[in-house]
Amino acid sequence: MDLTPLVRRRFVKQAERVDSWVSSADEVQHRLLLDLVGMAKNTEIGRRYDYASIRNYNDFSRRVPVVEYEDIRSEVMRMVGGEADVLWRGVCRNFAQSSGTSGGKSKFIPITADSLRMNHYPGASDSVAGYMRLVPNSRIFSGKGLILGGSFANELGLDNRRVKVGDLSANLIDRINPIVNLMRVPSKRIALMADWEKKLPALIGASIGQNITNISGVPSWFLTLLRGVMRKAHVDRISDVWPNLEVFFHGGISFEPYRDEYRRITDPGKMRFIETYNASEGFFAAQNTFDDQAMLMLLDRGVFFEFAPMTGTGEWGEPMPIWDIEEKKTYALIISGCNGLWRYSIGDTLRVESLYPLKIRIAGRTKSFINAFGEELMEHNADAAIASACRTHGASIGNYTAAPVYTTDTSRGRHQWLIEWHEAPADIAQFAQTLDCELQRLNSDYQAKRAGNIFLDGLSITTARQGLFDDWLLTVGSGKLGGQRKVPRLSNNRDIIDSMLRLNV
Repeated sequence: MDLTPLVRRRFVKQAERVDSWVSSADEVQHRLLLDLVGMAKNTEIGRRYDYASIRNYNDFSRRVPVVEYEDIRSEVMRMVGGEADVLWRGVCRNFAQSSGTSGGKSKFIPITADSLRMNHYPGASDSVAGYMRLVPNSRIFSGKGLILGGSFANELGLDNRRVKVGDLSANLIDRINPIVNLMRVPSKRIALMADWEKKLPALIGASIGQNITNISGVPSWFLTLLRGVMRKAHVDRISDVWPNLEVFFHGGISFEPYRDEYRRITDPGKMRFIETYNASEGFFAAQNTFDDQAMLMLLDRGVFFEFAPMTGTGEWGEPMPIWDIEEKKTYALIISGCNGLWRYSIGDTLRVESLYPLKIRIAGRTKSFINAFGEELMEHNADAAIASACRTHGASIGNYTAAPVYTTDTSRGRHQWLIEWHEAPADIAQFAQTLDCELQRLNSDYQAKRAGNIFLDGLSITTARQGLFDDWLLTVGSGKLGGQRKVPRLSNNRDIIDSMLRLNV
């Protein structure tokens, strides 16, 4: 039975509320800020900065400092230990473990009851609502959704069974409304399995015979699952297994290096792709048009946004609210939300594509770049360039990372790319030349440093053995697979790439 006609009106009405943000976005965000500080006024942080007397944004920004995770680690660990009213009201029972590859330690992001109610679940619903508004003939609820989740494996070894620490997706699946479970696969038991050697075949077995209409997850991880399903079904396209598959809600990493491969294995007349900005710290944005891949910021879902202008690679200036930002500028994102993160830098950079409504693209990470030679190469440049090179050479990638090779007395510096291929190009040297030319086309600073091979040599490519990135995550990185676990695309030093190369045997 197709339930889509029964729920379409409610979802479309939900999606239509954003139309008013063209004229009222500033008011929506300011009102939300005052609501948040009001809810937290009796917490430890609320008393510390006198939230009860905050009347406007200026009061808030003058009193509350901008923080990164290490600044609040001790308070979060007290919350993990069961202490109430620290950064947010009440006791928090759920925490998302983030790999923390940029900072070297795992992070534990609070997932409060209020953040589930006000942000995470409504944000996911908003992405579906926006899609249904775009596609009047959708039959998304005629079948089931396939969600690729993580697990509750973590490094804390907690004795308190009431506290759950693991991937964001594991926490969301664990707390989801039982009615929603009727519309998705796999079962909770399979979805929360920690051992991926057992989980992957279980996921394939649980999904291959289902009527899957929509999938949700990280593109790189999902491609591994889909390839496994296709191998078992002896087909070349996933649409031959699931003929009613119509949409992929994707996020976590850039989709560009994987877009062509997904188009190849799905029905081009039916399949659509919706990007979402669903981080451990909150559900922030979702694509709401097919004309471009910019995402609409969700202004009324329990998160107040600030934007710190990028003043140099990895550096940013004084944060500002949405009513002071400019189009086509890149900012570091600062959030304050119903999970108790106050003026918290999440480490992402965003490019503002439009103001009313506020639409953005993820530009990269504040610490994911290469600027060893003044080239200021950012993650979005790298993603776009490698996607173009793959199209030119008929290749596809599983994963990549890149880092500088420093200048010596006898050689110029260059960039080294470590790539794990799904389909390797016929000539890797030619692929490297194409990639280098694309980077020059996309980034004028890189182009200037490459001019005449005077300051910077052409990049080199090292092929990673199959499974290298997974092995690094298990042994050197986060110690876990799945979910949001990923290797940083770009690094300004060789720590990560050298540790991976030692495993590339």
